[in-house]
Amino acid sequence: MKIWGLYSLTGLIFAAATLLVDQGQKVWTIAFFQSGETAKIVVAPFFDIVLVWNRGVSYGLFKQDSAAGQWILIAFAFAATLALFLWLAHMQTRLSAAAVGLIMGGALGNAIDRMQYGAVADFFSFHVGSFHWYVFNLADVAIVAGVGGLLYDSLKSSHKEAGNQA
Repeated sequence: MKIWGLYSLTGLIFAAATLLVDQGQKVWTIAFFQSGETAKIVVAPFFDIVLVWNRGVSYGLFKQDSAAGQWILIAFAFAATLALFLWLAHMQTRLSAAAVGLIMGGALGNAIDRMQYGAVADFFSFHVGSFHWYVFNLADVAIVAGVGGLLYDSLKSSHKEAGNQA
């Protein structure tokens, strides 16, 4: 089983950077909101910073209030991160390795929240009038950017040409 590849270090650097930035931002923002000074920071007419505890997964789906449910989500995040680490050894481009690293760092950041707080801390709230889109954090942004990077990389012509050479 191959566990290290040409771009593994790139992926791990992106994972570590994502994890550090995500956790640092969460520590600062949680402390700010726990000080009780405000319940919301209005950044723009369509964007606020708030503190919301998400006990589920994306969009609050599969909400888990029990300790067992939380540990299942934590175990899933660590299993997914391990699978991504193993996949990282097979990446053929820096972009794909960076994208996998973003996903790994985001998954670990949210798993750490679940272990430390029993829920994921979300902050960024986009809205139009009274319609609020879901609240998210930097780990979520990294995961979405990582998936986008993988999709973009898979659609590049170099992959299609490589397949024709085999």
